[in-house]
Amino acid sequence: MHSIDEVIIGRQGSAGLIRLNRPQALNSLTLPMIRAIEAALADFAADPSVASVIVRGEGDRAFCAGGDIRLLHESGKRGSPDAETFWREEFRLNHAIARYPKPYVALMDGITMGGGVGLSSHGSHRVATERTRLAMPETGIGYFPDVGATWLLPRAPGEAGTWMGLTGLAIHAADAIQARLADHCVASSDLSALIEAIGALPAAASPADVHGVIAGMAISAGESRLTVHRNMIDRALAYDTVEDIQEALAREAGDFAAETRQIIGTRSPTSLKLTLRLLRAGRNSASLAECLDRELGACLRILYNPDFYEGVRAAVIDKDRNPKWSPASLAEVEDAAIDRFFVPAQPPLFAM
Repeated sequence: MHSIDEVIIGRQGSAGLIRLNRPQALNSLTLPMIRAIEAALADFAADPSVASVIVRGEGDRAFCAGGDIRLLHESGKRGSPDAETFWREEFRLNHAIARYPKPYVALMDGITMGGGVGLSSHGSHRVATERTRLAMPETGIGYFPDVGATWLLPRAPGEAGTWMGLTGLAIHAADAIQARLADHCVASSDLSALIEAIGALPAAASPADVHGVIAGMAISAGESRLTVHRNMIDRALAYDTVEDIQEALAREAGDFAAETRQIIGTRSPTSLKLTLRLLRAGRNSASLAECLDRELGACLRILYNPDFYEGVRAAVIDKDRNPKWSPASLAEVEDAAIDRFFVPAQPPLFAM
């Protein structure tokens, strides 16, 4: 097995276990963690005594809060290849999860953001809990939703994915299920019992068998805010420019529309325009691989974008939560500036 201190690999009966073990850092991903997860998945796939794989986060706060933003920030500042290496290996792992040959069960208990969504929502069996806080918060740090989110979010019903991608706001279990980023809600206190029950299945257990165990322990996720406000979301966020979306939100009545408009107004204007372009491109894409390849090209350009460094400074380093975006307004972001993010990475991630 490929256990390291930050990823603990084990077994529970017929289930392979992968435990993210950086609770003090909300289980955020490092490159060694990505490599350990990838190796464990390969081992479990080849082991006929393993029927399924379960991934969970240690500690009581997070499944996984995302990638190691400090590493990416420092790599970009130094001009080192570390950021590109991280993204390439993380995105390949996301693709491997989506194509995994055995049931892949992600226990999305607590904070599940950015790279944590990539580790969970591409899986075959996604379990939220009453403590799930799922988000793609990247527009708030001068970045954009990656890890295949430009494939996942456009496939949420209506414009729910557009709302998530632009606002970066966290959603709960009911919304995650509504957005097709999770499948069931299981009580956090029942997760250990769920692991035991899945592990008790025979080695020849099918995906349907695993689904049956999870469904048998599922509870109501409650009311989805995205469902309650779906008509408004679908009306106002259907436009293909952020300016038109903001104008449409201004025409809508109610606190939800006003909050949405206000939050979008605090995000990086460059990130907003880039995110919307990527989401619309993802909607018309034929595969996850195509979206990941496009995202990688944008990642390599983000290292030359001042908003990324300013956003990470304000959120992670100085923590003053007061980024100064450049350009500061949507009107100042030229189309040509966004076009530059759509230069394909070389070499590509996948042979198309």
